Amino acid sequence: MNDSLSLNEAQKLVLLSQGIHDENKIGSGKTATYKAIETINYVQIDSISVVERAHHHSLWNRAVNYAPLHIDQLLEEKQIFEYWSHAASYLPMVDYRYSLRRKNAIAQGHTHWFEKDKKNMAEVLARIKVDGALQAKDFKDTRKNKTGWWDWKPAKKALEQLFMEGKLMVVKRQGFQKVYDLTERVLPLGVDTSMPGEEEYFRHLIMNYLCANALGTPEQITYLLKGQKKTAELYCKQMQEDGLLITVTVDNQSYFALPTINNLLRKRLSRSKVKILSPFDNLLIQRKRTRQLFNYDYQI
Repeated sequence: MNDSLSLNEAQKLVLLSQGIHDENKIGSGKTATYKAIETINYVQIDSISVVERAHHHSLWNRAVNYAPLHIDQLLEEKQIFEYWSHAASYLPMVDYRYSLRRKNAIAQGHTHWFEKDKKNMAEVLARIKVDGALQAKDFKDTRKNKTGWWDWKPAKKALEQLFMEGKLMVVKRQGFQKVYDLTERVLPLGVDTSMPGEEEYFRHLIMNYLCANALGTPEQITYLLKGQKKTAELYCKQMQEDGLLITVTVDNQSYFALPTINNLLRKRLSRSKVKILSPFDNLLIQRKRTRQLFNYDYQI
């Protein structure tokens, strides 16, 4: 295909890949909710609630007859899980093993938010082993002085560290507060827990991003994944040499893409629908990319 795309063609590809106008093609209700999450790889969870919380906005825009209850049901059925993408997110359980590299890195000493408090972590883990799933509110606050919003009590910090390391998972939320349990009690039987190697991980990351976003640079593909850009670029070039990717130019900017985008361009895109997007929607979460491809300087 042509190695150059117009801005209109690029916008069409992105919109089609994001499923913004394809609601009727993925069924309805809970099934459509899962397929929407699978299509865009993850849905960012956020506590900001204007009309409804941000993740519900994103799914309502893609799934016919979406209801917030679907998230609870999919978590209970272990079809999705909560972890970190570029931010706190719901992800398809089939991608669980690709979260293990980050979990292992944090367990080995990479800092997420807080320094480890091994004593507190051991106490919290021991109690959950005995008592079952618990929330932060089930633990006493041992602080003498509180300094602000992010000054979490020691048990909350321990819970989050254990969650980021993969020793705990979020089994559900109550009043939007996480309920934590041991990972081995949350994971479904038969889920693949083997650690992907570097090449497998990056190929998965690249392919998933391009399936969901049509076009991408190494910087966009590794959005908020610290220190991963150069490695992603190396594998993008290797995948291009293998015939798995192509490069296209849009408005003097080079992007990697899947060889099948020409087929995607032939599909019809409805121009009679209006969607009101959350500030955290996958389509426009990367503000610089939104400026480049849609000439839209989006600000909250």
